[in-house]
Amino acid sequence: MQSTPPLTADELRHYHRQLALPEIGLRGQEILGNASVLIVGAGGLGSPLALYLAAAGIGRLGLVDADVVEVTNLHRQVLHTMHDLGRHKVEAAREKLRARNPHITIESHRVHLTSENALDLIRGYDIVADGTDNFPARYLISDACVLTQTPNVYGSVYQFEGQVSVFSAPQGPCYRCLYPMPPPPNLVPSCAEGGVLGLLPGIVGCLQGAEATKLLLGIGEPLVGRMLLVDVLNATFKTLTVRPSPSCAACGDSPSITRLIDYGAFCGLENKAADVPEIDARSVHALRQGAGPPLMLDVRQQFESEIATLGADLLIPLPELRLRLSELSPYRDRLIVVHCRSGVRSRQAVRILLDAGFAQATSLAGGILAWRAAVDGAIRAY
Repeated sequence: MQSTPPLTADELRHYHRQLALPEIGLRGQEILGNASVLIVGAGGLGSPLALYLAAAGIGRLGLVDADVVEVTNLHRQVLHTMHDLGRHKVEAAREKLRARNPHITIESHRVHLTSENALDLIRGYDIVADGTDNFPARYLISDACVLTQTPNVYGSVYQFEGQVSVFSAPQGPCYRCLYPMPPPPNLVPSCAEGGVLGLLPGIVGCLQGAEATKLLLGIGEPLVGRMLLVDVLNATFKTLTVRPSPSCAACGDSPSITRLIDYGAFCGLENKAADVPEIDARSVHALRQGAGPPLMLDVRQQFESEIATLGADLLIPLPELRLRLSELSPYRDRLIVVHCRSGVRSRQAVRILLDAGFAQATSLAGGILAWRAAVDGAIRAY
């Protein structure tokens, strides 16, 4: 932690209600002012994290995110507004956090966290708060925190459920102790596919903020060796014990991970889209007008098809595809055009189909968005 000057009169007024807590007081507030937290992800979890840590007086906050604000973010990413659409998230966030608390330093890192930059970024902070939403990033953050001996305040959300824990703290487990290997690709839907209640990241992000604050102050019982499970649909909180694993590849007795690796490859995502055939929207439209049209397979979620549809022959959400391949057996020798919203999930689906022997499977390049632009502007965008 860096040393900062004593609290000013303005700061004493700003933090007055927090100073009144015996567990914090003047000394504790000075500790927070000397502390630094790196928040990876300025989205659903990062928004409440950053807002409350800034308001609490964490002296230096770092924000890592390379994405821009989109309208689909706004129901849960409360740092951003309609006026921020198209802006880089970290720049929009820094502006609001500075307005929230002018007494602290906000550092924006407009990059994706990668194996090349993670160690350098993380070494500059006391704590890392994981606000990401994918497995490669979670394993990357965990391994980097183990290698740099930096506590990792973890959070995740899906639909109505969330998780919070503290990994890589002294004598505590790391993320790999709990999840030694990632799930198979496409087994766990993303929030974009499965949805998330907008309020849930607020709850989980605030809990992450509380854990980071407790760690910095050395108070209470942080979630080291425990995972808090949040279910807002049933209004329940449960705690599970998570023990360090002696066989953990990252923090065990004989760790095999001594440097950062290719986390996309580790999670089975490497080249998932580079080697599959694609077809453009106009070509598909022409084929559908002729004799022997292709089978149209929609791999989106049901709710998406209710918003916008191309009149697919079959709807099989991507996470269910491997289990429902038998439904496609009658069409094994037919051209199958797979589509989703933007072409990402359809390319993953085509790889599954090709591996299963459906040699004529191809992906609609650009998905429904491309179809809307090239063929039918009346299709609803979402």
